[in-house]
Amino acid sequence: MNTKHTIPSDEELTAFIDGELTAEEAARIQTVVEEDESVAERLEFLARASLPFKQAFAPLLSEAPRAKLETMLAAIPAQPSARPASTPAFASRRRFLGALAASLVAGIAIDRAVIGIGKGFSAKDENSEWRAVVADYISLYTAETLAGPVPGREDQAAQLGPLDEKLGLSLSPEAVSLPGIDFKRALLLQYDGKPLAQVAYLDPETGPMALCIVRSDAGPKTPDLESRKGMNVVYWSNGTHAFMLIGHATADRMTAIAEGARGKVAV
Repeated sequence: MNTKHTIPSDEELTAFIDGELTAEEAARIQTVVEEDESVAERLEFLARASLPFKQAFAPLLSEAPRAKLETMLAAIPAQPSARPASTPAFASRRRFLGALAASLVAGIAIDRAVIGIGKGFSAKDENSEWRAVVADYISLYTAETLAGPVPGREDQAAQLGPLDEKLGLSLSPEAVSLPGIDFKRALLLQYDGKPLAQVAYLDPETGPMALCIVRSDAGPKTPDLESRKGMNVVYWSNGTHAFMLIGHATADRMTAIAEGARGKVAV
């Protein structure tokens, strides 16, 4: 029977991923992860978006015998292209989290089987992968997540400042304002070792909405529409950045809002 537990903060989950907790604290969070799917999803996002893979593997790769590594990797069965119908999505997530926790407790590097679940990091369609990661995270937002007063213009500008610095943007409160939708906060996140800007809003009609931006050299792309995690996503890019607007509003309304934002956001 499930017992009531305290939901870990992002800071605690990040410390868990980084192996900075005591054995007792790590065991507590692992128990919560196994019992609460929303916490498992948040831990998976933080692990996929922020783990420093290059730094983690550099010492191993410089010291390990190349021939032996290649033999070991060749012996690992290839992952199927599609998940069997009998395997629920949460079961796969549990396997990922279990392997992650095991590697942290043992103090060993994350192996190829764990990294396989995030194979999109090296996929050619990088923009598609980052949109999937953002959708996973935004799907956890509720109106309560973004409750509270709307920050004043000065506070909005202060929150946007770090985004400008890290991503080479030029964002003002006016540039990111959406008609009839409340600005709530601007965050600097990280995806695959690169800064990711997120401006979160609360639409009084449909709930959470977000404008997200990453650096991209994929070239200009006109706006397109897709559906992820039950939300509509409008995405586009210019010569230096990729953008996405995600929310629960109808496709037509999201497209119209994105068109207005696209015309105001300068980089």
